[in-house]
Amino acid sequence: MLFWTLTIALALAVALYLARAYMRGRGTDAPAAAYDLRVFRDQLAEIDRDLARGVLAPEDAERARTEVSRRIIEADRQVGASPARAAGPGPYVVAVFGALVLAGSFFVYQQLGAPGYDDLPLARRVAMSEELYGSRLPQAEAEKTAALNMAPMPPADPRMGELMDKLRSAVAARPNDTEGLELLARNEAAVGNYRAAWEAQRRLIALKGVAATGEDHAALAELMILAAGGVVSPEAEAVLARALEMDPRNGSARYFLGLMLAQAGRPDRTFNVWRGLLEEGPEDAPWMPPIRASIGELAWLAGEEGYQPPSAASRGPSESDMQAAAEMSPEDRDAMIRGMVEGLNARLAGEGGTSDDWARLIGALGVLGETERAAAIWSEAEDIFAASPDDLEKVAAAARAAGVLQ
Repeated sequence: MLFWTLTIALALAVALYLARAYMRGRGTDAPAAAYDLRVFRDQLAEIDRDLARGVLAPEDAERARTEVSRRIIEADRQVGASPARAAGPGPYVVAVFGALVLAGSFFVYQQLGAPGYDDLPLARRVAMSEELYGSRLPQAEAEKTAALNMAPMPPADPRMGELMDKLRSAVAARPNDTEGLELLARNEAAVGNYRAAWEAQRRLIALKGVAATGEDHAALAELMILAAGGVVSPEAEAVLARALEMDPRNGSARYFLGLMLAQAGRPDRTFNVWRGLLEEGPEDAPWMPPIRASIGELAWLAGEEGYQPPSAASRGPSESDMQAAAEMSPEDRDAMIRGMVEGLNARLAGEGGTSDDWARLIGALGVLGETERAAAIWSEAEDIFAASPDDLEKVAAAARAAGVLQ
């Protein structure tokens, strides 16, 4: 109700202001010569008063009267020659037009706006997020819903169907074969049987026991999410939590954790999770394209309007880069490292970066023996991260390791 009261009050205030300006402007329709005519007539009356008081001599009064009369005749001629101005719309027409504009505005708002939508302060939005989080469908129901909305799968290749039947029979005959279960889970997912895929992956984890890794649990969670049409169910969340407990740096589990937060109405928390993944890389990770596609909108929703995601280039060596470097000659390896260092330096100078990036650059320059450049980079980073003690300490540790800070 408060919204509508303020809206109507503002609309009426604007309408009254415009109407007042319009009505005041209607009084200026007469030509300038008409104003001059009134001035000259006043001058004639002034001449007569001066003559009566004896201020003006009769001959001077006659000459002044003659001159003013001549000007009156000229002004009157100009008034008669001026084209008649079309009268503007009357006040009733203006009132009707204003009412139509207001009515049209309210009609458009009814169609495109959200009338009756409550204010959403932060506490209310957090509460709504908690409600959304607590009302998620369990895994089985999420899979049923996904099956109803899923497009029909294309006809399977008969040869692939035969191979899958043989693989299922082989795994059924050797239920304790970890390699067979791993192969079954991967191929069930390849043909779109995500339910069967995650069941096989779950059996694989149970068979491995304490040897199961965080990556095994992350793979199980991903298959469960795919089976549910992209929805992170409470059961899948529990598997993600186990994966992150075993491997807090697991990229796949962190990506799906961010997806779950987004589905629960917390884009701000999703931004924090995905921002770390984006800045850490590697660029060829499967979660990088969807993160890059949505990180800008997430940053805006999280209140980070000035956020600039790091460019794909000049991120640093990937695992394949390191493998290639191991096979190079010392000279080629040094040239490759220097190229990456210069690329990282250019990115930080042009786009900025995280404290990890600055620490990496300082450490690399220290390894290359370029302590003067490392000291200059440290001095710059010290100013940048002065307001963030944790980030500053991270960069300072790299500076100490590089020998530029005691």
